[in-house]
Amino acid sequence: MIISTSVSETPLDVTGHMDAVAHDTQGATALFVGTVRDNDPDAAGRVVELEYSAHPDAAAVLAELATSADAEGLRIAVSHRIGTLGIGDAAIVCAVSSVHRADAFEVCRALVESVKAELPVWKKQIEADGSYGWVGLGRLA
Repeated sequence: MIISTSVSETPLDVTGHMDAVAHDTQGATALFVGTVRDNDPDAAGRVVELEYSAHPDAAAVLAELATSADAEGLRIAVSHRIGTLGIGDAAIVCAVSSVHRADAFEVCRALVESVKAELPVWKKQIEADGSYGWVGLGRLA
């Protein structure tokens, strides 16, 4: 069991996540990188940045989620960024390695879905005209 997690204002290092799960025993690595895009169904206009804020316990929750996803022979590295992110910035990186690809794919996807559903991180979406909305709550200003 090798698990690396973080919630940080520092830009996420995709290569560092891959390195964290690399090992001679592993035959497969699944990687997910969620990036900030310039559009969203809830946005009336073009999205220019996101502001992520987190509950003080977010790092502990992320560690719990990763531990819950762990199984024998897996190596997991997952991080979520907070603070102000521009278009193209990585908001979440999840790397999972295993002996065989099926486990790596399955666990990586399930972990990303649980992070999106359960991590106490909130996203304020800023549009080009200065209006904003909290994702999931709709347009506020």
